[in-house]
Amino acid sequence: MIVKMKHLDLVCVAAEKEATLAQLRDLGAVHLDLASAQGAAVASAKDDAADAEQAVRIVLKARKETAADGVPSAGTGSVFAASVPEILALQEKADALKGEAEGLGREIAKYEPYGDFDPALAQKLLDLGIDVASVAELPEKLPAKRLSEMRADLARVERERTAIVGDLASVDDQAIVAEFPGLADRVAFESAKELMAQEGAVAFIEGWVPETQMGLLAQAAQTNGWGTLVRDPEAGENPPTLIEPPKLFRPVKALFDGLGIAPAYTEADVSVPFMCYFSLFFAMLVGDGAYGAIFLAATLWGWKKYRAARSANPVAKSWLVLMTVFSSATVVWGLLSNTWFGAGLPWCADWPTVKWLADPSYQNMMLLCFTIGASHLALARLWNAACKFPDSTALAELGWAGVLVFMYLITNSIVGIFAGVPTWGMALGVASIALVFLFSVKPSELKTRGAELGMLPLNIMSALGDIISYVRLFAVGLASVKVAENFNSMATGLVAGDGALWVKALMSVAMVAILVVGHGLNLAMAGLSILVHAVRLNTLEFSNHKGVSWAGYAFRPFRKNT
Repeated sequence: MIVKMKHLDLVCVAAEKEATLAQLRDLGAVHLDLASAQGAAVASAKDDAADAEQAVRIVLKARKETAADGVPSAGTGSVFAASVPEILALQEKADALKGEAEGLGREIAKYEPYGDFDPALAQKLLDLGIDVASVAELPEKLPAKRLSEMRADLARVERERTAIVGDLASVDDQAIVAEFPGLADRVAFESAKELMAQEGAVAFIEGWVPETQMGLLAQAAQTNGWGTLVRDPEAGENPPTLIEPPKLFRPVKALFDGLGIAPAYTEADVSVPFMCYFSLFFAMLVGDGAYGAIFLAATLWGWKKYRAARSANPVAKSWLVLMTVFSSATVVWGLLSNTWFGAGLPWCADWPTVKWLADPSYQNMMLLCFTIGASHLALARLWNAACKFPDSTALAELGWAGVLVFMYLITNSIVGIFAGVPTWGMALGVASIALVFLFSVKPSELKTRGAELGMLPLNIMSALGDIISYVRLFAVGLASVKVAENFNSMATGLVAGDGALWVKALMSVAMVAILVVGHGLNLAMAGLSILVHAVRLNTLEFSNHKGVSWAGYAFRPFRKNT
């Protein structure tokens, strides 16, 4: 569900402004519009945070450079400690030395053809009017130093820069990383401080509080002597969205945060169907049980590796839960379709599901995809009908559910799965369209919303396209399997036939390389297809029918970072 929000106006004594903000931060229950603060103090805090991030990037880049040059680095946990300004200053000096070295390199390349002559002596002879052209060729413009001196300067500059890069590579970057939460807190606090307006001896700030946190706020207000005015959201206001799904489906909030999406405050929480169908889409798009087993093994390793982080960071735990569910679903799909690295297991070949999904005409797979699509979209419409009941518009939503079933029958008829639309399907289609036409817009709304009825034919055809779009589950999954099969054929073809032992050994190594690279590439493409297709089917097709625009923003309470 989406937690109800209350608008808060908080008043305190101006002299206690900072103390009030500190207590409000400790409370961790109030959402403030921190992004709107753009003052000088906020900019300074953001600059310090950016400098700290830049310092860590400099250290990591220096380690990479020293590793490439074969120079040992002390690495994380080194005894060499440096502040952020010191790191930035060292990097600035290293950049200056790099520029100087490049300039010297250009000078050396320019004068190298003339040899290591003494420019001061050559200039003295020219000043005396002595023609030295017959003795040696000189450049039009004499250098400031001998070639050997320039080479010595270049070696010195490179030594100095190498020493600085070595120092940077040896900095304990984790000590700086440990400062990140404090820097983020400073940005947030300065932003809140700017938002807290002041009139004489009184300071005040506004924000949003979840209805479930009102008890904590009231207690804090009484303890600290705050004045509070709490009210429901007014028309035109856009409160933040706080989703509280059932406990079993709560990890999907991490997926929403990762995608940067949130339903609007007045919309529905679709966490449960989103997670259920996303798991199914994940499995079908990856399409290979072995890939799912790799994901699952990596996830189980993550459960063990980040045991301490799980307790400190609920988001990390949520992602591990999600990947466990998604990977397990993919392994189950591999069992049902008998697809493992693009091949099949002999003892699963006679399973009923394997035979059904392996239909050479692919009609069974398309039927499954269309059925999934129709159920997904019809669920949205039936959900709308339940929410709108007993309003008459609930009948229009039921009509849309019937339209989707009708379009499902038409889709299967188009591709030859069904012989045609049955009589009951035609009757359902006519009745459903009538319900949509009669009850989508109330008579009192005809002047303002009557144009929507004119769009009805286009919307009905759009429903047909929505169901057809679910065939991507079959098409992308099949493409993944075919790519895997082709790489398998390429690899096994290398070791086929007779040949010398050393040739077979070499081909075996090449075969392994092709399998690793090929299946690794296929795994990467599977991940991309999930981001594109699984997300789209939930956030576009399903959400359009449910009426979720994802135009909201997540509830982010003002509190300390961990």
